[in-house]
Amino acid sequence: MRKRFYILFVTRGADGQLRKIPIPIHYLYVFVAGAAVGLFGLTGLAQSYMRMLLKTSKYNELRAEKDDLRSRYTHLEQVAKERDMQVASLGSLANEVSSLYGLKPDPVLMAPSSDRVQTEQVNSSIDRLATLRTTALSGATTAGLTLGLTRNVTTADWIRANSAPNLWPVEGPITAAFGERIDPFNGEGAFHSGIDIGATIGQPIMAPADATVTFADFMGGYGRAVVLDHGHGITTRYGHMKSVAVFAGERIHRGDTIGYVGDTGRSTGPHLHYEVRINDTPVNPHKYLRTTYAHVGGFAAGS
Repeated sequence: MRKRFYILFVTRGADGQLRKIPIPIHYLYVFVAGAAVGLFGLTGLAQSYMRMLLKTSKYNELRAEKDDLRSRYTHLEQVAKERDMQVASLGSLANEVSSLYGLKPDPVLMAPSSDRVQTEQVNSSIDRLATLRTTALSGATTAGLTLGLTRNVTTADWIRANSAPNLWPVEGPITAAFGERIDPFNGEGAFHSGIDIGATIGQPIMAPADATVTFADFMGGYGRAVVLDHGHGITTRYGHMKSVAVFAGERIHRGDTIGYVGDTGRSTGPHLHYEVRINDTPVNPHKYLRTTYAHVGGFAAGS
């Protein structure tokens, strides 16, 4: 079989003749095959290098995210520690204030401390301080302390005390006490369901606590009368009034004028008949009379 060659002319020789180099065809095939293999190898290396670059980029992104998360976690941990310290301070302050005024300690705040402050303790601390603030602003704290509620009590006791009728409705001497007495009209023994406070006609009558007016009209032997509902089952009655200054359904506040002293109804002279009832049962009003309304417009300790 005849061999085939490719002739490669390179240059002139020293004698001026062209030199030719015969290259067998199978050498060319080997060269082309080698070039193809080399090309595929380079392509593979390039692809591997690109994949490595992508993986490196992804790794760097993940490491940056990890560092960012670690930084955030550290910040949140610091915030949590500061929050725990603040809550612990609030709880301590709430307990100190409570102890100062003789209030019962909050079991949640008195629980053994742990490394982390529980949500229940957070809410309890905030609620406790909010309640103390509310009772102080509403006057319940003053009422509780004035009534001597300073040992083993709660703010709820102060609130109830503040809603109790502890203000003298008028200033004057008690002319007839609560309980059994001789009826001034027939001379027989009778039960007096309130107290009589001596006063002059036209003297203003004050509401002893916040209340809702449930009656303001003429009531038999009481004459012109007013009935106030203070909540918690406590009501008060005012009899023998010259005139009333409120109407049924009206919401009034401690110290508001509800009427004026008179001698209407079954009365022997100008005075105020004053009753305190719990669940409509008459009780002695005298134990509730703690403060008097000062003529200058404020409250002063009374007996």
